Amino acid sequence: MFLFRLMNFIIGYVTIAIRGEAPEKFINMAAARGIFLWDIARPGEQIMRANVRLNAVRPLRHIARRTRCHFYITRRVGLPFFWMRLARRKALAFGAVLFVLGLYLLSSFVWTIEVTGNRRVPTKDILSVASAAGLNRGVPKWRLDCPAVERALKTKLPTISWAGVYVRGTRVTIEVVEKTFPEEKNQSPAHITAIKAGLIKEVLVFNGHAAVKEGDTVVPGQILISGIIPPPEEPGPEQPPVPETQREQPVPRRPTYVHAAGIVRARVWYEGYGEAPLVENGERFTGRQVTRVCMKIKSREIILAGPQKIPFLHYQTETSVKKPPPWRNLQLPVELVISKNREVESYRLVRDRAEARRLAGERALQAIQKQLPRGARIVHKQLDELVVKEPESLVRVKAFVESLEEIGTEQPFTPGEESQNQAPAASPPSQP
Repeated sequence: MFLFRLMNFIIGYVTIAIRGEAPEKFINMAAARGIFLWDIARPGEQIMRANVRLNAVRPLRHIARRTRCHFYITRRVGLPFFWMRLARRKALAFGAVLFVLGLYLLSSFVWTIEVTGNRRVPTKDILSVASAAGLNRGVPKWRLDCPAVERALKTKLPTISWAGVYVRGTRVTIEVVEKTFPEEKNQSPAHITAIKAGLIKEVLVFNGHAAVKEGDTVVPGQILISGIIPPPEEPGPEQPPVPETQREQPVPRRPTYVHAAGIVRARVWYEGYGEAPLVENGERFTGRQVTRVCMKIKSREIILAGPQKIPFLHYQTETSVKKPPPWRNLQLPVELVISKNREVESYRLVRDRAEARRLAGERALQAIQKQLPRGARIVHKQLDELVVKEPESLVRVKAFVESLEEIGTEQPFTPGEESQNQAPAASPPSQP
């Protein structure tokens, strides 16, 4: 079907309307003489419409006289007719050719360069090395040597392990992969201290000396795992005495300073507050939106797409502005403004007290959820409605949550300090 349409377009065809007492004879005689007609339709009793190739129009005149019918051309389609119209408008043809050549010429240069994949290496350093290798804005694409730019990036930037340069239209993308270096472990003396108050549930020491045990109550700043390991204790009196000849000179016993490491989990309590009105008034999005694209030249705006007037009475607008990249010191005063206009409507929502209590409880739990650290596990939660003396159109709920979480954090210290600045033990926090 596609080849048939393409061949008809190249050769050219016309749509003819056949009038007469018996247009069917016209169709039958044309088919008998090998003239191909297609898309035959009958819009009226004494009229028929069909498509025929351009080189078969002349033989149809003899058939029309034989069948006492006449036909006329209603539409001309194909390359010959297009060429005839174009020949009468030489200036238009010349302008079209010039536009295509200009578009091809402009698309043969690099206009935008973007860098992806870099985290530690600054983008300006990558662009500087690429510029020295021949990659600049405005350079012809046939002069761009992508492998040479990749080699220059890997050679002059030692922290890059791989680089790729890809040309997509007028945009060049530089993708880099940085080398991964093993992180050096911090071995300076440090304690593990509490970042919040809680009741110790589990202590797992990897390095250091445990300063608390299960069941202890701690406050923020208190040392949980000490980075000061005390010296071993003196031998007790029950041990047999050592002969004087085998006795060694006494060595002063000193504590060992280490970088404490371990896991300390504790029970922590949180409080949250939430409220929900019984009658709520506000605005919400309806789901309908229109997008308008404008080209702004200085203070003048030209609408390229979208409606001239926003069809909504109340709406909110989100606007994004795109500017062409600067060329040397030239900044074009042209902007592409894309605005999304979303319709809003006013609403009034009436809730019963049970629904408002459920919503207020969810909001109270959401307020607590924002305070919970990653990895915390909720073991208990309780919701209590706050009752006031005077009735009001508002339901207030207070939430109590108990979680099991890790509360330790590293706290460096200087060896030789006389005091560890350990906070005194506090009374257990109130439980709901």
